[in-house]
Amino acid sequence: MENLTAGQKLDRAFDALGEQHSLTFELDLDTDAATLQALDTEAQPEDRMPDEVAELFSGARVSVSVESKKPLNDSGDKDFSAMAVKLSGPKGDLFEYRLIGDDAYVRADVAAFGQLAGSPMPSADELPPAAGAFKKVLAGKWIKLSAEDLRKTSEQMARDQAAGNGKKPSPAPTLDAQAQKKLMNGLRGVIAKEVRFTTADGTDGTEHVKATAPFRTLLAGLIDEIRPLAGQLPDGGKLPTADDLKDAPNKKVTADFTLKNGALRDVSVDLAPLAEKAKGKKFALVLRTVKGARPTAPAGATEVRMDELMEGFFGGLMGGSFGADELSDEDAG
Repeated sequence: MENLTAGQKLDRAFDALGEQHSLTFELDLDTDAATLQALDTEAQPEDRMPDEVAELFSGARVSVSVESKKPLNDSGDKDFSAMAVKLSGPKGDLFEYRLIGDDAYVRADVAAFGQLAGSPMPSADELPPAAGAFKKVLAGKWIKLSAEDLRKTSEQMARDQAAGNGKKPSPAPTLDAQAQKKLMNGLRGVIAKEVRFTTADGTDGTEHVKATAPFRTLLAGLIDEIRPLAGQLPDGGKLPTADDLKDAPNKKVTADFTLKNGALRDVSVDLAPLAEKAKGKKFALVLRTVKGARPTAPAGATEVRMDELMEGFFGGLMGGSFGADELSDEDAG
């Protein structure tokens, strides 16, 4: 039997995931609302985390599924045939997006988001006929859009935003294959240098590989490897500088990888050392792999065009009775 190190076992587990044509995983926080609110005690009363938001984050779960014509390691944007993203809260699903071939499907609990934001939304019945298909969105129903139409609208919005900021629109930067390989080798080098791996047997034939590293040291090393390639990465804000990181805690953080028959089952990252106010309480970020959750097209979706949806939004919320009431309130003030 081959004798593998802990690091090699993790490499093989991740390589095996990359050889698959489909993958589903779930991400959530293993904590409670009281622990989250304890992290915010130094904030001004009006800025502290509301009960509803704390309950949402403590009970929220993000599910992601992808399916590709090629192994995931070799897949580009055009190779993915299906994708699904779902955000769930303690009281049910809040948002879901599915991409099946050339069609995109979306639904959302708009009322719940409005309550969390402190801005209640009108019900579908309160909107005028001009709202059209947007009523379906407010009612939490599935709508179906052309994926190409959605992509073009997103690109146009990005161009409009760039023009509004006085910038010249340009294609989104991408990393070529050589740059990707160089980056991955650099990141692996930092991990090999800074991370300490240990193994232990678990229950039900599982094995635990624990990776422990000082948080600030590891983060700084990883960012230093990314920095030379920052210009080739999609826009997402500037990378933090050494000065930005100097106040970050440098306590050791442990990620616990659970393997079964060599395959990755879940990962739990213990964040409690980074949050002194959560001392003695459970505070972890957990990722689980899930089998058999293939993205499919939902039944009963209403097919709409993006321009039709935008017209309904402006005609219903901005030009309807709801918008008029808000405008009259502002004029009165």
